[in-house]
Amino acid sequence: MFTHAFLGSNDVERSRKFYDAVMGALGYANVVPPEAGNLVYPGPGCTFIVGKPLDGQGATVGNGGTLGFAAKSDEEVTAWYEAGLANGGTCDGQPGPRERAPNNSVGAYLRDPDGNKICAFHMQH
Repeated sequence: MFTHAFLGSNDVERSRKFYDAVMGALGYANVVPPEAGNLVYPGPGCTFIVGKPLDGQGATVGNGGTLGFAAKSDEEVTAWYEAGLANGGTCDGQPGPRERAPNNSVGAYLRDPDGNKICAFHMQH
C-alpha cells in the first residue's frame, strides 16, 4: 500500500543513533552513508526514511500521527523499546498487551529525539 514513510529530523546524526538502534532491533539496517544526509531503512514493500525536511524549515511533530513497525515477537517489541530508551528516545507507552489491538497484541510506544511518535507491535491474529 505504501512505497515509503518519511519522518523529519532537525538533527540527523542524533536520529542516526536512535534509529540505527530501534530499527536494528527489528532486523533493519540503514543503507546510506552519513554524507547522504538522511537515513534509509528498506523493508519488504516499504522503505522508512529519516531526514531534514526538503523545504528547509524545521521538522515538527504531527499531533495524532503515529508510525508503527512490525515486530516478529513480544521479545522483539521489548528489545526495540529498550534500544530506543537507551539511545535518546522517551517512553510513550511501555511494552504490553493493547486492548484496542487484535487479540491483545503486544506493542510499545516511543518518542524519537525529535518528538515523533513511533511504535512497534507484535500482532496476534
